[in-house]
Amino acid sequence: MAETSQRGSGEVVGQPRKASWRYIGPGIVVAATGVGAGDLVATLIAGSEFGYTLMWAAVVGCLVKISLAEAAGRWHLATGRTLFDGWRSLGGWTSVYFGIYIVVWGFVYGATAMSSTALPLAALFPGFPGGLKAFAVIAGLIGLVLVWFNRYAGFEKLMTVLIGVKFLIVVYVAVRVAPDIPAALTGMLPVLPDGSFFYTLGLIGGVGGTITMAAYGYWINAKGWTDASWMKMMRLDNRVAYLTTGVFVVAMLIVGAELLHASNIALASGDKGLVDLGSILEDRFGTFTAKLFLVGFCATSFSALVGVWHGVSLLFADFYERVQRVRRGESEDAVAEVAEGRREKSWPFRTYMLWLTFPPMGLLWLDQPFGLVIAYGVLGAFFMPFLALTLIWLLNSDRTPRQWRNGLLSNGTLAAAGLLFLVLCVQQVRELPW
Repeated sequence: MAETSQRGSGEVVGQPRKASWRYIGPGIVVAATGVGAGDLVATLIAGSEFGYTLMWAAVVGCLVKISLAEAAGRWHLATGRTLFDGWRSLGGWTSVYFGIYIVVWGFVYGATAMSSTALPLAALFPGFPGGLKAFAVIAGLIGLVLVWFNRYAGFEKLMTVLIGVKFLIVVYVAVRVAPDIPAALTGMLPVLPDGSFFYTLGLIGGVGGTITMAAYGYWINAKGWTDASWMKMMRLDNRVAYLTTGVFVVAMLIVGAELLHASNIALASGDKGLVDLGSILEDRFGTFTAKLFLVGFCATSFSALVGVWHGVSLLFADFYERVQRVRRGESEDAVAEVAEGRREKSWPFRTYMLWLTFPPMGLLWLDQPFGLVIAYGVLGAFFMPFLALTLIWLLNSDRTPRQWRNGLLSNGTLAAAGLLFLVLCVQQVRELPW
């Protein structure tokens, strides 16, 4: 084990630990959580509409998320402070925005995640009593129990199994449709087909997670990586996460290009498009491949559900703790204690898990209220610009030890990400059903 001295004058001093594949873990969690059914549908539709032309955009999306996750992880390790602690240092406005966002987002996302997991189960077991709604409730309850009674180590093992299942199945389906390798390589050239500008930006910005970018720093702390001696390991872990994400995205774009674009087949919008794809696969390759794909769809949706139940609950618990410290007039300089597992068993952590599970079940029987859809859309559109721009602010200030501040490359990639997300934010708000 590397020896680490106490932090002084804002510095974290430690003997760098060797990056080793056997320590990989938080990256697997972020990849399993970040690639949900929505990402698979988006890349499928990109392939169905534009063939291999936007392959480059999917790859660029992974590179953008590498820079964001690396920045979040670097903040946690270099400063010993959580990301929300950093946001608090930028002013009280961050707590107001984030507090409203995480409550509204969790309410709507809970119903979305449960429904997404239920769709393939309903297709696999069409005669099940209660159908889609019953499967959605069961998925939410199982996710709650798995996170409630597991600490990070058990949670990571579960996510590794789920990502293994979906990885193998998605790659298997991509191989079955016989990809056109020369066309796929040509798709790495940055070309914008007519009418694809905002769609391309959405594909770049939507690959591999939103709020899970912020959760990454909490997962590396929960793994036991708490100081700068783990920096090399974190960077290797992060690259593995988005290499895995890239394989998912490229595989689904291949399926869209070969199976849908070539046959001029359109999918239904939303997660139901993946159920449609199951039917298309059955016609083309038989029942086994179709059922196997639905299992992969279920693993994809359920891993996103479990990841959010754990990661975003850590964010909420930290948010609550920091706000309470301010109310009590306590210092905000205390180092996070996530590594000891304290936060995973705290009542704010478990309260937010309950919030993600039970109130959203009401939305399964109702259309989402109009005002809630608007609030969810607006707050969600602003989160990624908020994350990218605040990371630039934090990592260029004296809040970060000098040796770990942004360099030219980090500033360039984060600034490009911030600009991208601002454009997407404006477009998404314009497209809301006001």
